[in-house]
Amino acid sequence: MLGQIQQLDSSLARAIEAYNLANLKLERIQGDLAENTRRLVIAKRSLGRARRQLATRLVDLYTSDGADPSLTILLGASNLDDLLSRIDAADRVASQDAIVLRQVAHFRTEIQRRQQHLRNAKEEQRHLVAERAAARESVQSQLAQRRALLSSIRNEIVQLQQRERERQAELKQQLQERLAAQQQAAREAAIAAPTVSVTPAPAAPSVAPPPSNAGGVVAIAMRYLGVPYVWGGASPSGFDCSGFVMYVYAQVGISLPHYTVSQYGMGAPVSRSQLQPGDIVFFDGLGHNGIYIGNNQFIHAPHTGDVVKISSITGWYASTFVGARRV
Repeated sequence: MLGQIQQLDSSLARAIEAYNLANLKLERIQGDLAENTRRLVIAKRSLGRARRQLATRLVDLYTSDGADPSLTILLGASNLDDLLSRIDAADRVASQDAIVLRQVAHFRTEIQRRQQHLRNAKEEQRHLVAERAAARESVQSQLAQRRALLSSIRNEIVQLQQRERERQAELKQQLQERLAAQQQAAREAAIAAPTVSVTPAPAAPSVAPPPSNAGGVVAIAMRYLGVPYVWGGASPSGFDCSGFVMYVYAQVGISLPHYTVSQYGMGAPVSRSQLQPGDIVFFDGLGHNGIYIGNNQFIHAPHTGDVVKISSITGWYASTFVGARRV
């Protein structure tokens, strides 16, 4: 039964990340819609000014004394489209007239292009809203299945949860002691360091990933131990896995997307043998991730019904380990 629940949790994590991806895409399209709407308004205003300028020029030509070849070209057009098609004859039109005509043509084309872009974006937005709704329904359906499974083994779950709380308290204490020891060692090393300046020899080329620049990430992640898992969550009121990683890294000024697959594309790859505290570790086909804290352990937001906790990269996590990134 517990294995069945774990499989369901894995499927649920993938559905949640699909929902997060749909949200990211929708935010991008909404931003694009706003920008194109703004530019469309500008293009329409510019077209209006160019048309008024063209109308004024037509009146001037019509009321001026003497024959002007520009008048023949401008008044010979049956409509605006015909008028624009005559731009090829601009060598017979005054330079200012040609500029105005080209402006009218440019802004008309710009408006048509923007309007088509908006139509395409709105259609894509409609599909994404439907995609997000489908992802949400999938999550809710799987949540219902998980609750039903959990209710059938409620007594066993209560005992497991109690043991897990005790284990988490012990792991947290061990991590605090480890961090304190590291800080003390760093202070002692700084005191013992020689004050003579020595020019270092050039470093040999290396294929190893760059040093971790995520100082303090582990200490920050520890603050949220015990925060409940909330799918789609990205705040101390509740996290999902990628929302937790995103929020913690934001505290040190590093911006990450709320989507495991996108996070896997950030920074530099790190092999498991080179893992350092602060690296982001990924599991289950990029369906899950967390923050490595050393000692073969990581902090993560596991699944619905659980809390932000410390886990070891053993068992299921070891068998589904995908890779790690250093950002």
